Amino acid sequence: MKKFLFESKLLWIFLFCAFLLSPAAADEKTDKVDKLFAQWDKTVSPGAALAIIKDGKIIYKRGYGMANLEHRIPITSTSVFRIGSTSKQFTASCLAILALQGKISLDDDIRKYIPELPEYERPITVRHLIHHTSGMRDYLTLGSVAAWADDYFCTPGDTVELLARQKRLNFLPGEEHLYSNSGYFLIGVIVKRVSGKSLNDFAQEYIFKPLGMKNTHFHDDHTMIVENRADGFSPTKNGFRINMTTLDHVGDGGVFTTVEDLYLWDQAFYSNELGKELMGLIQAPGVLNNGKKLDYAFGLGIDEYKGLKRVSHGGGFVGFRAQMVRFPEQKFSVICLANLGTINPSRLCLRVADIYLADEFKKFEKPPKNKKKMRSVKLSKKELEAKTGNYQDEKTDAWIVISMKEGKLVIQTRGRKYVLLPVSRTIFKAPDAPLDITIEFSPEEKGRMPKAKLAMGGDEIYLVKHPKVEPLTRSQLEDYTGEYYNDELPVTYKLAVEKKALRFKHKNAPTRALKAMAHDKFTVGWFNIEFMRDKDNKITGFLLAAGRVTNLEFVKKTNTN
Repeated sequence: MKKFLFESKLLWIFLFCAFLLSPAAADEKTDKVDKLFAQWDKTVSPGAALAIIKDGKIIYKRGYGMANLEHRIPITSTSVFRIGSTSKQFTASCLAILALQGKISLDDDIRKYIPELPEYERPITVRHLIHHTSGMRDYLTLGSVAAWADDYFCTPGDTVELLARQKRLNFLPGEEHLYSNSGYFLIGVIVKRVSGKSLNDFAQEYIFKPLGMKNTHFHDDHTMIVENRADGFSPTKNGFRINMTTLDHVGDGGVFTTVEDLYLWDQAFYSNELGKELMGLIQAPGVLNNGKKLDYAFGLGIDEYKGLKRVSHGGGFVGFRAQMVRFPEQKFSVICLANLGTINPSRLCLRVADIYLADEFKKFEKPPKNKKKMRSVKLSKKELEAKTGNYQDEKTDAWIVISMKEGKLVIQTRGRKYVLLPVSRTIFKAPDAPLDITIEFSPEEKGRMPKAKLAMGGDEIYLVKHPKVEPLTRSQLEDYTGEYYNDELPVTYKLAVEKKALRFKHKNAPTRALKAMAHDKFTVGWFNIEFMRDKDNKITGFLLAAGRVTNLEFVKKTNTN
């Protein structure tokens, strides 16, 4: 009897272990993953390819949706996608290889290789391009302001000329970090001029072929036939439309690849197959002039997610979106390549990581905040109202509005509104925001514009409050009308009064009415405008800020109706 019971126990232990190792148990996680992609897992929808990597192996790979809707070709792990800015790590690696070969110095003035660029107040170095600290205006944003159409054809040489016409930088080199595709486009130009090879040929020789990435290339010819290529799509009211481009630009983007090829690249960070020195260099973060360390290395973002070190970079262009995220200490990576512009691979990769690394994350899990217990001080209505108004980001010229609602301050930023609770007379927090938001109002000083410092998700934004403006009369609005010319693009914008509001009359400008935020300062869509006047108070032009482009000067034409 005892022997029977003992053998029964052994049998149950065996069966239990077998269950844990069974496909059913393993499929519990993959089922959760499949549910994340279920809405695109159809024969009538574009979708995504996925690869999950653990301890050197692909533990799950799948395609969801269609690579080509016209011929009903499904997505697989061998479908070829354009990966947008995820390409930047390969561009930076090519440059790093040249540096390790002694053919270039990262601290060289870029005019040594591209002398047609203007000489600014301070030299821009190769290193500045790598870490997005050059201050160079983003050429894609410039193209958008200039109203390039989706199918507009310009050569890489045209874009070099465009950048050579830019009279100003967004900021002095090394002073700030602002993502700019221009920097990586120019890195591609430098690699070609220094090596004598196209960026694709150089990458094939030193990266793609050594790693066996047979389905990966820099796509520098938009007429090139690519086997197993997925089409890029965007949604319409009646389904989907194909996205495409005639740009043959590479460097800032342009890599075509598969999740299986990116797995080979992922493993190079562990095997050091391309050299330990190279893999170490491309993961070295940049540093600002003031010594502040950035979370951006050589085309790679290096930070933490839920307490774990994360190395990643996303991308998106003409209907494609991509993300590759690595947790090096866990030897775990997720790669997601999508061919629908509304899919968010970055969020999906993290949700996959949440499934597989749940136990790892728990080690660093902080106790949930009890938002109801946030201690706040009571301020008078007068004290609160004194803090309302239009605040402008000193760096980007973007606007943040603080208003009153039901006796509480409300901050409007990045298209969302959050209630602010005072934790002191000068410091307020937004308890219901998805990320930490704290704003500290500086003491008001006579003769100086009020200021505030906004801390939001790790970013520090310095704000200046502008005096309140009254609604403008038609006569006041007419003062701003006319044609304005920028010779750096070149492009002419027309301003007119329609339906009692000031509006741009240009094919690529926002169509909504300009909103007055301060004296001679307006905002509309992604445009922030500041008008300039001469000594006789006549308007002479305006400065335009549009995200990755600032201080773009438009001069008012004379003798126009």
